[in-house]
Amino acid sequence: MSAVGKPLDVAIIGAGFAGIGAAIRLRQKGIGDFAIFERGDRVGGTWRDNTYPGAACDIPSRLYSYSFAPNADWSETYSGSAEILGYIDSMVEQFGIRPYLRFGHNVTGIVFDEAAGLWTLSFADGRRKVRARTVILASGPLANAGFPDIAGIDSYEGHKIHSARWDHDYDFTGKKVAVVGTGASAVQIIPELVKQAASVKVFQRTPGWVLPRVNRRTNGLTKQVYRQLPVTQALAREAWFWGHESVALGVVWNTPLTRVVESVALMHLRAQVRDPWMRRQLTPDFRAGCKRLLISNEYYPALQQDNCKLITWPIAELSPHGIRTAEGIEHRFDCIVFATGFEVCKQGTPIPVTGRDGRVLADEWRGGAYAFKSVTVAGYPNLFLTFGPNSGPGHNSALVYMEAQIDYLTDAIKIVLERGLTLEPRRDRQDRYNRRLQRRLTSTTWNSGCSSWYLTEDGFNATMYPGFGTQYARQLATVRLSDFDVRSVAPRSSRDAARPAGVGGRTSTPLG
Repeated sequence: MSAVGKPLDVAIIGAGFAGIGAAIRLRQKGIGDFAIFERGDRVGGTWRDNTYPGAACDIPSRLYSYSFAPNADWSETYSGSAEILGYIDSMVEQFGIRPYLRFGHNVTGIVFDEAAGLWTLSFADGRRKVRARTVILASGPLANAGFPDIAGIDSYEGHKIHSARWDHDYDFTGKKVAVVGTGASAVQIIPELVKQAASVKVFQRTPGWVLPRVNRRTNGLTKQVYRQLPVTQALAREAWFWGHESVALGVVWNTPLTRVVESVALMHLRAQVRDPWMRRQLTPDFRAGCKRLLISNEYYPALQQDNCKLITWPIAELSPHGIRTAEGIEHRFDCIVFATGFEVCKQGTPIPVTGRDGRVLADEWRGGAYAFKSVTVAGYPNLFLTFGPNSGPGHNSALVYMEAQIDYLTDAIKIVLERGLTLEPRRDRQDRYNRRLQRRLTSTTWNSGCSSWYLTEDGFNATMYPGFGTQYARQLATVRLSDFDVRSVAPRSSRDAARPAGVGGRTSTPLG
């Protein structure tokens, strides 16, 4: 690890998809003086943490992977969490990232020293601080598990499990189990719990639009062709990309194609649920796309098993022995599973960030997070975000958006280090960008009236990007210095930036 007196060129916070992807691209651009600080004991981020039964991605694996790190061996269309985690491990080995990893380093704050043009990282265990010329905040929006704000949650005396902190030692056999939540994690967990537990009660606040899932095993011949002719895999990825890109016309905006999406979901519901009253309980009252679309063939059948019951009465409070609903009934359980997602930073930051002139990013984001093109923030020089504000897709792979961010920020970092600069987005450019973005969001399904984790309590959308993935990537294709306040600091010596042996570089994008 670099000592306080010898700053790193780059400090990466987080060793999930974003942190590992950024590290790979840094090495490919000849930048080798960096470290990845990870609070856990292995890589993987959300895929390390989410190991609940049935955990899988709802984006096809060919698309939920980096174009610069193709994998010919995906076992099926939609891979499970263990296989995705294995893919991240394989990237670490293939691209030589292991020496850069610093596990057990829980970053508790970063502070910018304007005079030196450096960031200082502090750690939870009080170990010596680390300084860096640039910082990539790659901790991601789905890093901290969030329990719901329910009265009496601490009074419950039974076993509690969060979907992102699964207890694999707990035996569900013969147990009475509650599941709170019916979102993307819940529709994967519930079918597995129904197979094990004596009884499962599912507490639904609002139903979601559920689409059928077409999942196929990948045969050996296909894998062999992909390995021997990589262009075929690239073409397959492109086909998946454009297929998902077209879905934006039905889920990002309220169009006639939205009705098509809803019709497919309703046909799926009618085909799988016989009881008219249950179908009514499971029919959303909002436009498809307003909340995250769900994909499952197992969820509806699981709800109709003899040992499963759907509860639609609102939860009033938790009691020592279970859950009391609004009509006054107490439901008793051995275990409550909270499939309630994460504390997404729509109005704060995952760690304290102090920028130029002592400004605190969490304070500035109190009314809703914002950034310039999701990647940089005025007042915080040489700080780069991955999956920052308004970079969420509602229709395509998050990794398509993340890859565009990584290429942009690593190009910017290369400029910073080679020319001895600090880059900070101009406030006027940032404000203009966000005004336009929020105007565009008003016409999207996400802002059409439903309540979702995309929005703050007062309806500000700090999460989603109102457009196509191609539009998002295009805006990040070029680092334009005219967008930034540029200041000079001591340049990095070319001797200190020696390219690791055997690592090729890519010419940085043209500058505006």
